[in-house]
Amino acid sequence: MGAWGYFNFDNDAAADFAGDFRDNHTEAMLYEALATASEEEGYLEVDEASEALAAAEIVAAILGKPAKDFPADLIPVILKLDASESEDLRDLAIEAVEAVVKKSELQEMRSETDDYANWQQLQQDLLARLK
Repeated sequence: MGAWGYFNFDNDAAADFAGDFRDNHTEAMLYEALATASEEEGYLEVDEASEALAAAEIVAAILGKPAKDFPADLIPVILKLDASESEDLRDLAIEAVEAVVKKSELQEMRSETDDYANWQQLQQDLLARLK
């Protein structure tokens, strides 16, 4: 991976997802990333987990609660979206974040770093912003 940090947009998969969403901002794209994570019964791969967290961050931003490090180039896209249409994604986003934190390659990789506590706190903050 070229980019790697503990924030939810600080890796290549999440950055690519954000760029794709900026260029083609559909609710279906968010739904697919979130559903992949929340419905996975086995082990969630790092890229799928990263995309799910990025999608959840986008949902939180649409609902008016963006992260402090939310990508500036996504703000114009978010402002064009109707938050009332994204309310149904809220529960799915919560399920996806919880799945990533509990059973994913990303969680396992983060647990081996010095910033694991920061990563965990970041996900708790995301869940709070979604609720």
